[in-house]
Amino acid sequence: MDLTPFLHSDPDSLADEALLSVCVSGRIALAMKGRFFLRCFCESFGQRSLIGCAVTDEDTCLHYLEQQPFELLLCTDRLEQGTGYDLVRQAKQKQPGLKVVVLALNDAIPVEYDNAAWLEAVVAEVDIFENRKPLEAAILAVMGHHSYRSPSLRSGQLPYLSCPRLTPREYEVLDRLAQGMTDKEIAEDLVVSEQTSRTYTKRLLRTLEVNNRVQAVLKGMRCGMVQI
Repeated sequence: MDLTPFLHSDPDSLADEALLSVCVSGRIALAMKGRFFLRCFCESFGQRSLIGCAVTDEDTCLHYLEQQPFELLLCTDRLEQGTGYDLVRQAKQKQPGLKVVVLALNDAIPVEYDNAAWLEAVVAEVDIFENRKPLEAAILAVMGHHSYRSPSLRSGQLPYLSCPRLTPREYEVLDRLAQGMTDKEIAEDLVVSEQTSRTYTKRLLRTLEVNNRVQAVLKGMRCGMVQI
C-alpha cells in the first residue's frame, strides 16, 4: 500500500494529540504495517509536506529512497511485505546519512540485529503506553547522532499492563480505529453524528487509560481486544 500520493489531499486527522512534537527539517520516509499506523504517523508530523514516502512494504520504500535523499526513516519491524530490519539495513546502504527509528511491535530486537551499527534507535511497542514519549526521545537521539533503546529494551523487563473491560460500543470503536478510520468514517459506519463518534472515542481512551489513538490500538492489540 502506498499512501504517498494522498498525503496532501486528505484533510481528516486521526490524532487526538500529537504523537510526536519534535521538529524535523528534512524529508521523512514512513514504512508501517497497515493503514492505521501510516495515517497516525502521517498526522504526527506538523509539516506533512516533508513526508515523501508513506508505504506499507519494504520494496516500495526502497524505491522512494532511490529517487531522492531523506533525513529520517520511521518504520515498524513488521511490514505487509518484507521486514523493517531488512529495510533499514538496505536503506542505510543507499543513504548512509539517513537517520532511522524502528518501532518494534514484537517488543524485542532479533539477536542477529541487536548490535548492528546501522540499527540506531528502536522503540518497543509496549513503551508507547507510558507517558514517556519514547518515540520523541528516539528521534531526538538519532538527530543528534546518538543511538537509543526504549526503557523495556534497556531493562529487559516489560511494564505491567492492565486490561480493562470494554462495553460493546467501545469494542466497535476500537475495531474501527484499528482499521484506520477517521471520526467521520466511524460516524458513517455506526450511523451516528461525527460529534457522537468523537465522544465515543474519548470515552474509549478514558477506559483504556491512554492519551491517543495509537496508544489505544496498541494496548487493545496487546490485551487481545483487536487485531490489525
